[in-house]
Amino acid sequence: MKTYDFLVLGGGSAGFNAARAAVSLGLRTAVVDGARDLGGLCILRGCMPSKTLLYMAEVLHLAQKGKTFGLKISSARADMQAIHVRKKKIIADFASYRVDALTGGKFDLIRAHARFLDPHTVALSDGKKVRAKHILIGTGSKVSVPPVPGLATTPFWTSDDVLDLDFIPKSVIVLGGGIVACELAQFLHRIGARVTLIQRSANILREHSEDASCVVQQAFVDEGIELFAGTQLEKISADKRGVSVTFLHDGKRITRRAAHLFNALGREPNTASLDLAAAGVRARANGQIIINRWQQTSAPHIYAAGDCSGPAEIVHIAIAQGVLAARHASGMRKLKPVDFSLLLSVVFTDPQLATIGVLARDLDERGVKYLRASYPFNDHGKSILMDANYGYVKVIAEPKHGRILGAEIVGKDAGELIHCFSGPLAMRATVFDLLRAPWYHPTLAEIITYPLEEIAEQISVKE
Repeated sequence: MKTYDFLVLGGGSAGFNAARAAVSLGLRTAVVDGARDLGGLCILRGCMPSKTLLYMAEVLHLAQKGKTFGLKISSARADMQAIHVRKKKIIADFASYRVDALTGGKFDLIRAHARFLDPHTVALSDGKKVRAKHILIGTGSKVSVPPVPGLATTPFWTSDDVLDLDFIPKSVIVLGGGIVACELAQFLHRIGARVTLIQRSANILREHSEDASCVVQQAFVDEGIELFAGTQLEKISADKRGVSVTFLHDGKRITRRAAHLFNALGREPNTASLDLAAAGVRARANGQIIINRWQQTSAPHIYAAGDCSGPAEIVHIAIAQGVLAARHASGMRKLKPVDFSLLLSVVFTDPQLATIGVLARDLDERGVKYLRASYPFNDHGKSILMDANYGYVKVIAEPKHGRILGAEIVGKDAGELIHCFSGPLAMRATVFDLLRAPWYHPTLAEIITYPLEEIAEQISVKE
């Protein structure tokens, strides 16, 4: 039986980067990954394929809006075979790099699935066993199937299926209003499918502010997506003609039919097969592993990182968590936990939705005073000429000195613009600091100066 200093379960973003860090610190390391294809969720079935498809759909959408810009574009439509080929090539390049890194020999790669036998031993699906002084769980997440009547017995697509389409579906019902549901619903609509999105909560993107979600929701409706929010799902069924979903909305019972059903009702930690109890690792009812600020589980020598532990299912957070776990396991001193006060999030709908830092509702819940100001894209020169009028920039600041606490951007290229706040937030900068910097005219980024100026004026008046 082989023994390691640091054993990683899962070769995705958290596990791969933890293994690299562990090796650099002199730990004898192995990664256990039994997935059919190496690369992890982000590269194979998440961030990279979805953003590749979303960008192609955005180019198509702009071409179809040619008349708005005074352009004569006689025909613009999706060639799904060509789109599929381009996406597969791009993803294959990314995956190839990760596979080379995983198999490069710096650490052992064990192609198998694992489950705990005891706190230091795992059994592998190939019949072997492995022991380790420290273990990191980075097994990611999987699509969940909530107890909705008829869902489990009705054929449905997951995000994996939508990302692998090589044809344009005639019609699709999308269940859910989270990030995956919204991004891919808009993609399906833009390539030519008739899309109905059914969300149980009062607003789509419910993890974000109501103001932000309402902007995206209105853009969807204006674009032609049929959207129902605040629903109660009653029945899902299928026949030879397709699927039907019956739900309550505004006191009425409504049924919608489509050729296909896309279950985007969320994901859950992929931990059920690990037998965590055998290792003394505690988890919540949904399988999410409970961790402390050093990524340690209830068994201190066992760590968890990424989607299987949360609290944010974001790649750069998973990487930071994995590296922190490896460093802590090595005994490195003067470490700092992952700083969630700098949490950065992007939704790649059109308009995009991006946030960073602490937001208004967080401060309201804690009873903390703050200043805020916002400015709309439909009153900004560069966005107007781009016909990108949805959304706003909102800045949150500490009221005495104007230190920036957070920002929210809904609008064109919000995922890029939000990074104007990344460095300043990390450096604890004030609105006055940012206003000392040059902002070129006319640019989209220039819109950020308007809420900064408004907050600066509020502070100056008080002084």
